[in-house]
Amino acid sequence: MSELRSELKYLESHEWARVEEDGTVTIGITDHAQEALGDVVFVEVPEVGSQVSIGEEAGVVESVKAASDIYSPVSGEVIAVNEALEDAPETVNSSPYDDGWFFKVKPDDLDELEKALSMEDYKAAIESDD
Repeated sequence: MSELRSELKYLESHEWARVEEDGTVTIGITDHAQEALGDVVFVEVPEVGSQVSIGEEAGVVESVKAASDIYSPVSGEVIAVNEALEDAPETVNSSPYDDGWFFKVKPDDLDELEKALSMEDYKAAIESDD
């Protein structure tokens, strides 16, 4: 069973979002997603200073099995990217919720995350896929 965390919000496209104390949002892919992808070999993230839009493609993750688009759960300005993934993309496999985060956004409207799934709803969604 994939690890899930109650403090996160989830998208059906298998991204997670964590609201930080300063109101920014950290984004990555779920444990379920990294398991399905297999060994991650490349991650493309948006540039710092760029704008991302809710539900729009913001990056790509590639594995030995497939490539998958990464979608942003909120609109806003990218304020940080996980540069460590450039040299160690496999971190997404070993630590999808901690060291394997993709990018951080200063959201235009934090209420957009209300459209995301709770842990329970995401769990139900992935169980129905299995």
